[in-house]
Amino acid sequence: MKIQESAENYLEAILMIQNSKGSVRSIDIVNTLDFSKPSVSVAMKNLRKNGYIEMDNDGYISLLPPGLEIAERMYERHRLISRWLISLGVNEKTAVRDACRMEHVISAETFEAMKKVMGNT
Repeated sequence: MKIQESAENYLEAILMIQNSKGSVRSIDIVNTLDFSKPSVSVAMKNLRKNGYIEMDNDGYISLLPPGLEIAERMYERHRLISRWLISLGVNEKTAVRDACRMEHVISAETFEAMKKVMGNT
């Protein structure tokens, strides 16, 4: 099933927040992505409905296995593509911004080739 780029971004953000803070609430996503509360609320509802996340009674968000798999894939791509662009001489801010776009469209085959070249097999 093809997931939308925006959903991939939300799942990746949840993983990154969870890694840094230990727990995730909608307000953390609002602050991280600089989106409105209503937009994040709608996105969380859709991610719950599609089985990517769950939210407990206190509003804490957890990635379910399908969501975690997507989040980890996007985060790995983001980190590697950012490092690759920086190694090519791109400044860090631009590299991170460009990696955020590229991570969603690059094929698995191309990404695996990049990993081999970068020594991350």
